[in-house]
Amino acid sequence: MAVLTLQDITPAGIGPTYVAAAGGGNTFANNGRVMLHVRNAGGASITATIVSARTCNFGFQHDLAVVVPNGGERMIGPFPIERFNNDAGMVAVTYSGVTSVTVGVFEL
Repeated sequence: MAVLTLQDITPAGIGPTYVAAAGGGNTFANNGRVMLHVRNAGGASITATIVSARTCNFGFQHDLAVVVPNGGERMIGPFPIERFNNDAGMVAVTYSGVTSVTVGVFEL
């Protein structure tokens, strides 16, 4: 899995950068104030799956699956640390397809 670099949103604003979604998925550091932006320029919808590292507050362990329509985008998050962070403090995301899909992670 390729590691995504956190981009800090400041009062002065930022010029966001995006990278191609990795075929094996991506990981990123999470402090509970992070958003994942998935942009799908492809011809079909894709699903971004944020992997649950632990159980949710209802006692179940389940991933968060978000459909990103063709030609669309989704801002996903923030991600509760206690549910999504692995032991290294990272969140893992996989994609059902990566053709024409770009991603960026932003800290609020």
